[in-house]
Amino acid sequence: MNITTIGLDIAKNVFQVHGVDAHGKVVLRKQLRRIQVLAFFANLSPCLIGLEACAGAHYWGRELLKLGHDARLISPQFVKPYVKGNKNDANDAEAICEAVSRPSMHFVPLKSIEQQDIQMLHRVRSGLVKERTAQANRLRGLLSEYGIIIGQGLAQVRTRLPEILDDDKNGLTMAARQIFTDLQYPLRERDKQIAAYGEKILMLHRSSPASQTLGAVPGIGPITATALLAALGDGKAFDKARQVPAWLGLVPKQDSSGGKPKLLGISKRGDVYLRTLLIHGARAVVKAAAKKDDAHSRWINDLVQRRNVNIAAVAVANKNARIAWALLARTEAYRPPVPASV
Repeated sequence: MNITTIGLDIAKNVFQVHGVDAHGKVVLRKQLRRIQVLAFFANLSPCLIGLEACAGAHYWGRELLKLGHDARLISPQFVKPYVKGNKNDANDAEAICEAVSRPSMHFVPLKSIEQQDIQMLHRVRSGLVKERTAQANRLRGLLSEYGIIIGQGLAQVRTRLPEILDDDKNGLTMAARQIFTDLQYPLRERDKQIAAYGEKILMLHRSSPASQTLGAVPGIGPITATALLAALGDGKAFDKARQVPAWLGLVPKQDSSGGKPKLLGISKRGDVYLRTLLIHGARAVVKAAAKKDDAHSRWINDLVQRRNVNIAAVAVANKNARIAWALLARTEAYRPPVPASV
């Protein structure tokens, strides 16, 4: 079979293969079990293989690359327009095969196993933070049913809860007091776990020259630096710096028609976690810029005066994303702006 392009619809156990030749003629439709996949592709001549960027896609992409194939990952939103008829595995594989052959298609950078290790650290820590927030909100909500109000923020919960449990005149029954004591334990455990994962990220940052280079940029700390390293790798997946903030959803969303450009708020596409880290770091830079007089700070302060703090923070986050790509792709050290007095 003269197969040149394959669409591979991956799953937990059943995989669907759709292959075409150089003329676009369908020459292969096949269903494979998980244990058959690598053996099947090992016996095929090297070809272009498209996969949806979903759970396990990076693993299969790396394995197919080892076999000599050109494996490329596509975001599911770009595959959907090519699905014909009802949704099933065969139609999905055909749509992937069609999408991967488009010359203007945007592909998802394939992550190395080291990048996935870093990303897993961040995902676990982020999940623990969400669980801690949910636990604190649960405590505040249940206490409000007894007429006891705790202010927002984890610090308020940590300070007030022991006082409430020790107060025998607040109307809490013994049963309620025991439940709140039980709920206090997982909150403390989450604090310990988050701190432990934070230390792991900090150790990783200190042991990585690339991460330390990113950490020198104002607004990028150890957590953001390692998250950028996990997402961008060496940066070679992007041709230009401006592609990175667009990939992260830090550019205006367009609603243009009839030759009349109309720009809205940021598109908010891509990695929500990484975009949030960049914007939070940028907010600190914008706040600090009010007390500085270098060229970068003057640009920020002027933007705050003309627009507002939020737009300035997004602009700084956009610039930091472009700087991060330049540092990784060109393996350069960060050069801070020269103060006006020098």
